Order: sequence, then C-alpha cells, then structure tokens
Amino acid sequence: MASFQNSLLFFFFVMIISTSTAQTSFRPKALVLPVSKDSSTLQYTTQFKQRTPLVPVKLTLDLGGQFLWVDCDKGYVSSTYRPVPCRSAVCNQARSKSCITQCFSPPRPGCNNNTCGHFPDNTVTNTGTGGEIGTDVVSLQSTDGKKFGSGRYGLANGVTGMAGLGRSKISLPAQFSAAFSFHRKFAICLSSNGVVFFGDGPYVFLPGIDVSKSLIYTPLILNPVSTAGSFFQGDPSTDYFIGVKSIKINEIAVKVNTTLLSINEEGFGGTKISTVKPYTVMETSIYNAFTRAFIKATAKIPRVSPVSPFRVCYNSTFIGSTRVGPAVPQIDLVLQSSSVFWRIFGANSMVQVKSDVLCLGFVDGGVNPRTSIVIGGYQLEDNLVQIDLAASKVGFSSSLFFRQTTCSNFNFTSNA
Repeated sequence: MASFQNSLLFFFFVMIISTSTAQTSFRPKALVLPVSKDSSTLQYTTQFKQRTPLVPVKLTLDLGGQFLWVDCDKGYVSSTYRPVPCRSAVCNQARSKSCITQCFSPPRPGCNNNTCGHFPDNTVTNTGTGGEIGTDVVSLQSTDGKKFGSGRYGLANGVTGMAGLGRSKISLPAQFSAAFSFHRKFAICLSSNGVVFFGDGPYVFLPGIDVSKSLIYTPLILNPVSTAGSFFQGDPSTDYFIGVKSIKINEIAVKVNTTLLSINEEGFGGTKISTVKPYTVMETSIYNAFTRAFIKATAKIPRVSPVSPFRVCYNSTFIGSTRVGPAVPQIDLVLQSSSVFWRIFGANSMVQVKSDVLCLGFVDGGVNPRTSIVIGGYQLEDNLVQIDLAASKVGFSSSLFFRQTTCSNFNFTSNA
C-alpha cells in the first residue's frame, strides 16, 4: 500500500507542499481522497493524515476555496510545522500582502512573529478571520484510477477546517500537481460516499466503467473580482465559473434576464459550481421564472404545502420513477451552444423531504446576490465533474445512473 507524505501549506492557518520532503522517489499517477456527506449539515467532508506524528484531520470540502486551512487552537502539535516568513517566495505565491510582526503569546502553530499572514474564509458561515501561513506534513493514498494503491464555526461535527480546491496557486490541486508533476486536473464525484481525484483519469467506477470517456466540456470563466469573504485588493475569484447562457425545462427556454448570467465589472452575476451550498441557489427573478416554468410543466402532479427551504413540493405518490430518479421534467443548463448542456434529471432535481413529499431542490438566493446561480452539491451528486486547469475547462458526465454506476462505486480497497 503506497502512502505519500509531503509538507503542505495551511492555516488559521494555511498549508503548502514542498517536494523536498517527499518520503519516496516514486511519483504516483494520481491521489485520491474519500468524501462523505454529513447528514445533519449536508456538508461534504474528507479526512487525511497530517502533522508529525501523523493524526487524522477531518475537513469540509470547498470546491472554490483558496487553500487548506485548519484551526490550530485545539491542540495542534507537530514537530514538522514551519511558519512561512514574510516576503518569502512562498508568501508571494500565496498572494499575501499581510505580515504578522508580533504575536502576543509564546510561539506555536498559528502564532509566530514575522510570519506571512492570510485570511481563512469560512464559506459555510460567510465569515473570515486572520491567521498565519505554515507548512507541515500530510499523508494521502495514491491511485491508478481504479483503486487505492495502498464543529466548530458552523462546520460539521469533528471538522477542524476546510479543504480548498479553488483556482489559486496554493489550493490542494495546485500544490499536488506541482509536487508530483501531475496533469493540472482534478475531479470530484459527490454522494453519501464519494471521491476526489487529484491528477488525470481514468476515473473507473465499479463495475469497471471509465467515466472519463463520456465527459462533456465547457470553458472555465475567470471572475476578475474575488468572491471570497476575505481577500486582498485585486485578487481574482478562486471559484469555478461556467457560462450558462439559458435554462430549459423539457427543452423549453425559461424567460430570464440574461444579463444576470454574465459577470459584470464589479464581479457580480454569472454561474459558479459549489460544494458548500447544499442546493442550487438562484437570484430571485431567475428563481421565480424557473419555478413558474417547472410548475407549468408539472401541472398534472398535485402540489402540497412547501417544506423549507423549498417552495415547490409535490405529492410523490403521483410521481413515477426512472433509472435517473423521479419522473419529472428534465432541466438543461445550456452552455456555450444549444448543443452543449448540463442535463439535470429527477435524481438531482427532486428532494425527498417526507415519505410522500418530493420538493424541487432549488432555493431563492435573494435580490442582487454576488453570483446569480450557484450550482449546489445536491445537483452535483452522482455526476463526475473534472476541472482541467491547464486547458481552462470543465468536464461533466451528467447522471452516472445512465452508466449504471454511482459516485459511491469507486474501489477504495487495496490489493496489498
């Protein structure tokens, strides 16, 4: 069983990888992290080992997060922790403009003098704080694409930080690709028990299905203005935006204000993908038009009283089932052309809230939100999403149920 340990930059404290600390000369093809869904908070969490001696660390997965940050106030002990000096190359790589000149307590992880500072962002509660950047050891398992080679602050129970996968030079994908010379790609596949791949495919799920062969691609769009709760002036967003041009229900276009689908000069608008939002969030006018169109398309299905946070709910005894979930109208997010769309079937559009009640799993994001559409975790479940940073594009599979597999079907069992 192969295990890889590297120094990684992190917070409240932030983490960065140094290839000089690798304990093996072998370079893995890819790395994988298991992902679980917390039933009470609906957050997607992961766990790996960190520090010296190694201890398990549980983190909430944040697709657009700038970096890995950890709360170091709860007994953080490690002989390999090193603070990053102000104005160092690593500090510059983190785009930090902050220097912690004096910490008013004895030196410890998270509190050292003349250390590069940053602002960890809790995207669950939309709050930020201050912290120092440091390096330490992490240990992950490798994969050949088929199997393993080997709360606080509003977060889920047992979680001590967030694992940022965003579009920055110190996010986990960026650090792992630099450390191990991976392709600058990673993929997420969410479910109650899913997986994150760092590196290229194949992405093989039981019973031997390579999902990477059936991806549809759309360009990544850079939002030039940061969408984080705390950031330095001039920072671009580290979220992953895609160019949704229109929305269709049963192939009929929903009439929306299309200017909201583009990013304006202030960084408002557009569509991004999120693992932190449990359900897709839409700006109010888009949400109202969308739900009206969906209600019209399901006029023959009896509606029932709404169940928070949803507004459109149905008597599920009148809804049939298919291979891809409840038999309801399909939803298309139309991308760069009419022939390229992300199709959402009933398994990802309808949420079972009671034994006899299904609700449309989209929520109202209010007037003038920072981002017009945020595609949430429920809509991503059992869809493989690949982020290709080098080619600046996103690949997506649509529902894996059509391929007769799920995101829970990655083989985490070692032959060793």
